[in-house]
Amino acid sequence: MRVLIVDDEATARQRVRLLLQLEAGVEIVGEAETGAQAVAMIRQHQPDLVCLDVQMPGMDGFGVLKQLEGEQVPMVLFISAHDEHAQRAFDVHAVDFVLKPLEADRFHAAFGRARTQQAHAIAAARLDELAATARVLSNGRAASEYHVDTDRLAPTRSDVDRLLRNGAPHAPLNRLSRLGGTFVANGANGTHPANGSNGSHAGSDSNSISGVSIASNGQYATRILVKHDGRMFFVKTAEIDWIEADRNYVRLHVGAVAHTIRERISHLEETLDPSVFSRIHRSTIVNLNRVREMQQWFSGDYVVILEDGTRLRLSRHYREHVEKKVGV
Repeated sequence: MRVLIVDDEATARQRVRLLLQLEAGVEIVGEAETGAQAVAMIRQHQPDLVCLDVQMPGMDGFGVLKQLEGEQVPMVLFISAHDEHAQRAFDVHAVDFVLKPLEADRFHAAFGRARTQQAHAIAAARLDELAATARVLSNGRAASEYHVDTDRLAPTRSDVDRLLRNGAPHAPLNRLSRLGGTFVANGANGTHPANGSNGSHAGSDSNSISGVSIASNGQYATRILVKHDGRMFFVKTAEIDWIEADRNYVRLHVGAVAHTIRERISHLEETLDPSVFSRIHRSTIVNLNRVREMQQWFSGDYVVILEDGTRLRLSRHYREHVEKKVGV
């Protein structure tokens, strides 16, 4: 894992460097002591992880992320002497938030979370290949006719190395949604109609699923293709209760199951029927058919309660939009 250290204090950078040296497979690509330097080095080196101090003169850690909006952003492990920044850190989907002075065990646990998140990205390394294969198969022709090597759908060591250097490939959902037609899957006759679904779920482990494509019927997506343990299956959008953003990933909550796919929530929102799905927070989309009630909370915010008892925050920024949709 390629790591950038950012802290305005030399002793703090040294402590992080020593702790990173205890971790296997780590390459420290550089050290920055200001926010401006951090932005420049992130763009230059494209690290997998940034150990980022919150409070720095000029531009703080959150300012660094703001400067990188719309770009390929690495994983972030926030480090701070003040715990009042913790909630804000998780609002921007940091891997973890560790307090100074750094303890070895606590840092090791936080770094382990970064490894887990990186593993998800590696599992998505073949997204473009999956999309290309799907396009071939959507024409109703055998993969062998086009010399499609399905074994290559699993990432190789060279793929992993490329991923660690450049980040996981990203294929916009609007491009994948043009597959349409017929998608070949592991059915009895090898095909499933574009407006159907195998209706299966791959277990309740939200960390075990990756890879995404979409088959659309008309203007909006009716199902989402998920890859799990070497197989692909569809999840009907109508079965999704709510959707949660996690940096470059989203989790599709379907009952007790959560499917993790690589896509930004803003891109996914564009493919969903707005009469059924509504953004209620910058990191949350909800299926309005699952909403049981809304209760007033603090500062103009509401709590949305789903039929299964799940409680989600409705921010005041989206409140009027949601109220119009539900006829309030």
